[in-house]
Amino acid sequence: MPASAHPILPKRLSLVAQTVESLCTSLRSGLWQGFLPGERELCSQLQVSRQTLRSALEALQQQGWIDTTGRKRRRILKTDGSRTNARAPRIVAAISPRPLDSMSQSSVVMVDQLRADLARAGLELVIHTSPACYSAHPARALDALVSRSPAAVWLLVGSLAPQQRWFVRRGLPCLVVGSCAPDIGLPSVDMDYRAACRHAGALLHRKGHRSIALIRATGDYGGDLESERGLSEVLNPNPGTHFQILRHDGTAQGVCLQVDRALRSARSPTAYVVARSMHVITVMMHLMLRGKRIPKDVAVLSRDDETFLQHAVPSVTRYSTSQVQFARRVSIAARQLAEGTPLPRTTIRLMPKLVQGETV
Repeated sequence: MPASAHPILPKRLSLVAQTVESLCTSLRSGLWQGFLPGERELCSQLQVSRQTLRSALEALQQQGWIDTTGRKRRRILKTDGSRTNARAPRIVAAISPRPLDSMSQSSVVMVDQLRADLARAGLELVIHTSPACYSAHPARALDALVSRSPAAVWLLVGSLAPQQRWFVRRGLPCLVVGSCAPDIGLPSVDMDYRAACRHAGALLHRKGHRSIALIRATGDYGGDLESERGLSEVLNPNPGTHFQILRHDGTAQGVCLQVDRALRSARSPTAYVVARSMHVITVMMHLMLRGKRIPKDVAVLSRDDETFLQHAVPSVTRYSTSQVQFARRVSIAARQLAEGTPLPRTTIRLMPKLVQGETV
């Protein structure tokens, strides 16, 4: 067979080429004005290494898209290319306190599904990692982020009241992925933690537990406040039932410290409801180190679910919600906001399902 008769193999784009294409798409959409963001922020948004990014930026400069100024800032020279008839995607920008590679597995699944759902509607998901936007005074960081990275819709992931109030004042289209602070009205999507914890409290009380503790991290996160509310509504009206809240600093040492304090208290808990799956294993192992048998001496119930809990022994009783379903609800709301449709300033709540294990 002559060489010309062989089929032409499809080209496999390198990561650098994919990064170039992604940057060109964002430039065409008008995502940035005047100058590109810094390398660190671009690496975070695109989830690539600095070496890959710099190679892509060099290619863009050679193609005449950008130029480097004396201050090493990259000026945008043009926002149109050879494919000017291509439809520029609209931007849905998510603000997160941590990068994608440090999120929980369920969060990564949710982000991947959300990205795919939005892409089908012609929307591009861009993630901005900015711990400064989660400080007690985030106005300066939020002002800078919004001015250099305009978006059709903003997704506030794991946000607290100061960030939420800033968006209320600015009147920007936004959706809280999680629960709002009690005094703030923004559209949001979250698990129904109040209902789940009401169910958990009733379940534990029915099994004879009269001293129950909620273990949660410090901070006024809406879901944790709703969890406290749900347990309180069920347990506090029952005479002889003792309900306490153990707040820790998020570290394993902090969790163990709170468990030890509870064990030394006059009414040591016989059941623990643990917020955040990562802390469930810490609580269980520490209780076992202290000679407690689960569930014979003490029960442990996880408010949340992660894949790794399926491998725990004894199997963990927990509440689970489909991350695919969650992403779809977020996607529907984000698309409505991008199209200019106002949303009710209420929370869309998804009810978790009890997964019965051996720890209760």
